[in-house]
Amino acid sequence: MYIYIVDDDDAVRESTQMLLQSSGLGAATSTFSSGEEFLAEDLLATSGCVLLDIRMPGMNGVEVLKKIREANSSLSVVMISGHGDIPKAVETMKAGAFGFVEKPFSDTEIISVVSEALQDSLSHEKEANQRQNAEEILAKLTPRETEVLKKLVQGLQNKIIAYELSISTRTVEVHRARIMEKLEARSLPDLVRLYFTAGLDTETLSQG
Repeated sequence: MYIYIVDDDDAVRESTQMLLQSSGLGAATSTFSSGEEFLAEDLLATSGCVLLDIRMPGMNGVEVLKKIREANSSLSVVMISGHGDIPKAVETMKAGAFGFVEKPFSDTEIISVVSEALQDSLSHEKEANQRQNAEEILAKLTPRETEVLKKLVQGLQNKIIAYELSISTRTVEVHRARIMEKLEARSLPDLVRLYFTAGLDTETLSQG
């Protein structure tokens, strides 16, 4: 886990880094003087917390936040705002920021919000890993087995699946057995759970 401090104010960067390094959070900290500098390091695939100042020369914090979210990064973003930036900070939360702190912030406040953001990032990283694993498992299926799986997840009976796919009920049963074996599923609920963990939803089902 990492903590990235992105702020054009040297004093804020240095003092915040010293505080977080001595807080016992157990995360490595790095500082950046601009949004461009941070994005140039290609760190969006890592997990952790980004303390991101809203007002910076060049690329502002809102623009950097959008880049982070567009990359589907597991990083949790905490916006650093001045008093006049509160409405903008609230707007960034709607755009995917985890939270915001107002300058001047207390030691207790910044440690607390960063700790919560690190936990949030860890949860997102775990979900992303689970989704990737589920996608890899489902990729083992043939196109026909995938069609049958979609019907099973919709709750259709074997005979209905057979009718809709113009195959015999026995063939559906064979496909179902192979699906269970390939996916190492013990029950239909296991199949449903795996299907949705992979990020497939009812909209996808209706297209099948």
